[in-house]
Amino acid sequence: MYKALLSRFRQKKRTIPYPKKDPLLPDRFRGLPRIDRVRCRSVCHLCEEACPTSAIRIGVNGPEMDLGRCLFCLDCQKACPQGVLSFSNDHRLSTLGRQDLWLGEHGITLARYTPGSQRIYRRSFKIRQVSAAGCNACEADINVLSTVVFDLGRFGIQVVASPRHADALLVTGPVSQNMALALRKTYEALPPPRIVIACGACAISGGPFLDHPEVNNGVEKFLPVDLFVPGCPPHPLTLLDGLLRFLGTAKL
Repeated sequence: MYKALLSRFRQKKRTIPYPKKDPLLPDRFRGLPRIDRVRCRSVCHLCEEACPTSAIRIGVNGPEMDLGRCLFCLDCQKACPQGVLSFSNDHRLSTLGRQDLWLGEHGITLARYTPGSQRIYRRSFKIRQVSAAGCNACEADINVLSTVVFDLGRFGIQVVASPRHADALLVTGPVSQNMALALRKTYEALPPPRIVIACGACAISGGPFLDHPEVNNGVEKFLPVDLFVPGCPPHPLTLLDGLLRFLGTAKL
């Protein structure tokens, strides 16, 4: 017992101070994309052609990017000879609307708390997670939020085993044909009002499985989505930031 207490004392506090302090992310972290429109000539279309999910289109003022489809794979950055596209260390990506995920001249519209039904969740928010044919990358990062580093429970947020105990449905994966009915039944088991969170490119748009005959290109075809968290997979801080913005439990 003494050795355990001594070891715990030496470890000190492991939980990150986020959101009181900005997180320290490594240089290799791929966050919010940056588009340098001054350099772009809008004539080569190489970035558009290189994107495996057609997340980029060339507009009048240069490239526009759909973060709901983006895999953050760097193919567009490597294909552009002018260095127009790059990825920042900004982990804030979550939005309330699907159209808000389009990165254009004015950036994206981040999720923002609006007084209403969310008020009842501010001290206690229970989530039921469903992997609708996910690859387990998003699921792994969701599990990480329960570790001592992030400590999701300190915000009153908890992942539960039964949808009947949940306030929200957190969906990962492109929603395969085999999972469509199970997903709908899980949603119907949630007590109203029901919150739906699409986590990852697969759940938002189909991701790398886009337009495959065995998937449904995400959850929005079946259920109304309240929060979109892009990424492949989303970093745990990206998901945490989205949840806190949606609930209004922290000033972000």
